[in-house]
Amino acid sequence: MQAHTVQFGKRRLRLGNLEKVMYHRAGFTKAQLIAYYARIAPTMLPHLRGRPVTLRRFPDGVEGPWFYQKNCPVHRPAWLPVASIASESQDDGRITYCQLDEAAAMVWAANLAAIELHASLHHSDTPNSPTAMVFDLDPTAPAGFGQCVQAAFELKAMLAKLDMRGHPKHSGGKGLHVYVPMRQPSDYDYTKGLAQSMARVLAQHHRRWVTDRMSKAGRGGKVFVDWSQNTRSKTTVCVYSLRAEPVPRVSAPMTWEELTPWMDDPGRPGPGFGPDEVIERVEAQGDLFAALTAGA
Repeated sequence: MQAHTVQFGKRRLRLGNLEKVMYHRAGFTKAQLIAYYARIAPTMLPHLRGRPVTLRRFPDGVEGPWFYQKNCPVHRPAWLPVASIASESQDDGRITYCQLDEAAAMVWAANLAAIELHASLHHSDTPNSPTAMVFDLDPTAPAGFGQCVQAAFELKAMLAKLDMRGHPKHSGGKGLHVYVPMRQPSDYDYTKGLAQSMARVLAQHHRRWVTDRMSKAGRGGKVFVDWSQNTRSKTTVCVYSLRAEPVPRVSAPMTWEELTPWMDDPGRPGPGFGPDEVIERVEAQGDLFAALTAGA
């Protein structure tokens, strides 16, 4: 395995196995993975900086074994910051998360074959204070992306009555995520309780095609409104992260106007945003998720 030492800003990084194919059906290599994260870094960093990050690593590409890495590797660079946070699942245990606070840190993570970057909803120094509430809209066939859009617009209307605003992003897979920035200091008891209550109301009003139950039984043809991500120990894939799909796809923000065609034609195929397309969208539209980092 040939390694290359590169200067990235003020950091020197050792990158290896750049020719390894990470997305086999597309022939997308680790060099391309690193290049995407280097290019998107200025836009993505505000959504990562100062937060605990979980790495979803694919040493042999998306078709091989993978694992979540919460504890930051011990062989991390000396300049890479970490956050030691008490674990909710282990008595007296702590997790030492990576913080990806600069572009070089994102490139370092990509070199570890961390295809997906999952950022916490809280900052490292305030682990009980989420800056956003999130809904993960996950369809089960024959329901599809169009039904997720319908559920998202229902949530949008419910949030408006609470003087709150949701911001949609494509999951990078089959579904849709809706993020709601918290304008006042909050805690997970509040955001999880509110999200669960809203999901329950939505499921009660649309029993035929919406469910809020965690059990996978009976989900066929329905959209699962997952409210459970609103807890300190869970994460949702960060905006602009690549996803481990058969071909390279990005969890990219969208506007409500872009989603309206699925309200009229819910059966139309869902979108898919490749890395180059996402870079072009950012260059043309800026960061559609900027409201999530306002005041951060």
